[in-house]
Order: sequence, then structure tokens, then C-alpha cells
Amino acid sequence: MLEILYRDDYLVAINKPSGLLVHRSLIDRHETEFAIQQTRDQIGQYVYPVHRLDKPTSGVLLFALTADIARNIMQQFREKQVQKRYLAVVRGYTQACDKIDYALKEQLDKMTDSKARQDKEAQDAVTHYTCKAMAELPFAVGRYDSARYSLLSLTPETGRKHQIRRHMKHIFHPIVGDTSHGDGKHNIFFREHFNCHRLLLHADRLCLTHPVSKYRLIIRAPLDDDFQVIIDEIFDI
Repeated sequence: MLEILYRDDYLVAINKPSGLLVHRSLIDRHETEFAIQQTRDQIGQYVYPVHRLDKPTSGVLLFALTADIARNIMQQFREKQVQKRYLAVVRGYTQACDKIDYALKEQLDKMTDSKARQDKEAQDAVTHYTCKAMAELPFAVGRYDSARYSLLSLTPETGRKHQIRRHMKHIFHPIVGDTSHGDGKHNIFFREHFNCHRLLLHADRLCLTHPVSKYRLIIRAPLDDDFQVIIDEIFDI
């Protein structure tokens, strides 16, 4: 059963587990479980996706319960009226806070985007982050005698594909567990030493205007056990 974070007559939000696709994809044809279908079956009602989370990312995933409500929420996303916040464990010691302003080329999939333009200019992409904790472990990972990590709170200002993962790679602080944009040595270390087999990126808060009441709605998602164990074992907070 999925953890339902919020539900009323217009919206439902779940805490999506890492590894669960939001919807069916040609890229992952072997997958048979999807957040849309599971949520629909669990509440006995059709749901409309209004945003997305990468398959390996966990956290707040919001659905509308009518087409009109879905259009309202998606308009809020387009107008940057929705604030998303993430937690991530990254390699190395970061700055206390920073703004990453680095345009990203659109990532196209060979299978699903074969007819899309291949020569599009890079799109504006901005991510803000704050470092919540740092830790140094007495293990040689790569060329150093010890391994350093930072726990970050990140707020994307734009919504490009894999934005946070690509931005952290750009500043040389890749997210632990990222098999596409990360550091393989540190990913292996976390698998072998902490039995951690997931991307350490979690959407912990979503803030938007309720489409009917017009009140500001804040939805929070607790960390799953795997992520929480990492924080408890590594960071002194």
C-alpha cells in the first residue's frame, strides 16, 4: 500500500517509493507496477498526473482527481507558483549555500524522442541548495584516504529533466546512488558498506495553492527507512 500524504475531493498525494515509475514507459517495458495505477486502485478513483518524479527518486507525488483540477495545477507549475524541495546526499563538502545557474540541453531518449528536434538550444535551469550537514568517513574511496559527504536541501527554480542530478554533477558533487550522473566508486561503496541500493534523492516537500480553497497547501513526505538509516549512520544531526 502506498503512503497517502494528503487527500480531499480534488487532490491526492502519495509518498512515491524509490524505484517505482510514475506511469508506463517504453524505456522500462519490463515494469508492471506504476504509481498512477497503484494510487487509482488504492483509492478507487481515476487520477490525473500533474508533475513527475524520476523512477529512482522518492517523495511527494501529487495527482488531481478531475481534468479541470489537473489543468489548474499544471498551470501553477508552468507559472512557477509551485515550490518543490528535495533532500540529497552528495559526494564531497559543498558550500554552505549556493545558486546553480547552468542551462541544460534537453535530454532526448533515442526510443521515445526519435522525432524531436536534436538541435534545440540549452534551456535555462536554476537550482538553489543549502547544506544541512557534512560528514567524513575513514574509508578510502577512490584516490583519497577518507570519504566526505554533504546532506543538502535543494529547491529547483525550473523543472528540467534530471535537473538536480545534472546540476550536482556539474558542480562536481554528484548525488550518491546516481548511476547516470554519479560517481561509480561511491555508489559501490554505499552498496557494499551500507547496503544502500537507491538514489539518495527525496522530494520531501511540495507547496502550492489549493485550486478550490485557494489556501496555501504544504505537503511533506517522510524519508523511507533506507534513506533515514543513511542519515542516522553518517550525519551527526
